[in-house]
Amino acid sequence: MKLLEKGSPMYIGGEWVYSQAIIEVRDPQDNSLVDTVPDATVEDLLRAIDKAVEGVDVAATMTIKERMSVLQLAASYIENRTEDYAVIIAREASKTIREARKEVARAVETLRLSAEEARRVQGETINFDQATGGEDRVGYYYRFPIGLIAAITPFNDPLNLVAHKVGPAIAGGNAIIVKPATMTPLSALKLAEAFEAAGLPSKVLTVITGRGSVIGDTLVRHPAVRMVSFTGGLDAGAHIAKIAGLKKLGMELGSNSPVIIMDDANLEEAVRATVSGAFWAAGQNCLGVQRVFVQKSVYDAFLGRMVEKTKQVLIGDKLSEETGIGPLITEKEAKRIEEWVTEAVEQGAHIEVGGRREGNYYLPTILTNVPPDVRVAKEEVFGPVVSIFPVEDLQEAIQLANSVNYGLQAGIFTKDLDSAFKAIHQLHVGGVNVNDSSDYRLDAMPFGGVKGSGLGREGVKFALQEMTEPKVVCFKLEK
Repeated sequence: MKLLEKGSPMYIGGEWVYSQAIIEVRDPQDNSLVDTVPDATVEDLLRAIDKAVEGVDVAATMTIKERMSVLQLAASYIENRTEDYAVIIAREASKTIREARKEVARAVETLRLSAEEARRVQGETINFDQATGGEDRVGYYYRFPIGLIAAITPFNDPLNLVAHKVGPAIAGGNAIIVKPATMTPLSALKLAEAFEAAGLPSKVLTVITGRGSVIGDTLVRHPAVRMVSFTGGLDAGAHIAKIAGLKKLGMELGSNSPVIIMDDANLEEAVRATVSGAFWAAGQNCLGVQRVFVQKSVYDAFLGRMVEKTKQVLIGDKLSEETGIGPLITEKEAKRIEEWVTEAVEQGAHIEVGGRREGNYYLPTILTNVPPDVRVAKEEVFGPVVSIFPVEDLQEAIQLANSVNYGLQAGIFTKDLDSAFKAIHQLHVGGVNVNDSSDYRLDAMPFGGVKGSGLGREGVKFALQEMTEPKVVCFKLEK
């Protein structure tokens, strides 16, 4: 796949395909045209599904060695072109070039993990003689591919979150159709380029570009699709769950992540991690720190340091090595965040730093005195805004942390093991980071949340389990 004068094609069952209509991919920093991609129709999608159905059998017959080889070669292809991939991520999305390079490295790791986990798609023997009537039976179970998977991915991690769906799918012997975010399709197409170069058989992978409003429902509803893996917003996830029918669903639907600062915390480290966690990728991060609960005895000291550290975050050109935060993905999103902050201020919140929009940029913002029922407190901001609240003790912090309809990850800073374990057991989230912010993820770990944060778990090993099914084999022996 190359950036051609007439735009980039989509990847349909091993072929690079154009269409009559196009979608312009524009840099959110200055609205410059990065490239164009096909604006797929429902007819394009149905043809792609037909090819992918053929790819189901092709994928299932790949040996474990072949799957591992393709995944390793694709990882190496990307690693050897890290800067090319990073520039694409930075241009089409919101990340700075330094953030984009880290995403490329993570995508390489995700594919290599997928190769390693492919060899561990195993079953177990079953002791049938544990029950009366099973004395003359022996057997086992093994795992087989689920079939055709539809993956719908967001704009904020346009390469690694695609790799988190494609890698395990191929490791498990499945065919997969990826529908990347309309605003950031180029990274997904570059991933397809890597798999083509790695020798992945045709029809196993499709990356179809188009608008979710046009092709999304057809993809989700189609009976040939046996699993939908979706990363995105809660409303879209609820819609998918409603229309998908009888098939597997894997969903990561965002969060409103809390961090707790106890009075025995290392404040310097807590401030560093919290600033990074709140403003990484301009806050467009499902793990981003959104609410911070600080024990009152250290509240003023923490807040003062947090404000000073935030003022040091440099806003500017995404491709500059010095820039710490780039623009929001669209001006519409920047205006939405501006509206949410204004609403909070009108109801009593105080802006400690930031609180201003400049085009697509929104300055890193810290709010205090935030009412609990405003949107910045109870919904997912998905922008560079963090609210800080004083609390009496850990119990109050946990109660407030659990008060929203999200539960992806949380962080707590404390030197006390009792406090750490109390938070671990009582926070209603899918993961707790001790002496770190909510914003840490290892690509090998089970990743997902509770309540409105989603269904199931990603992370290569755990996604692979979801993308395969157990089949029982039982032999009745002759006496």
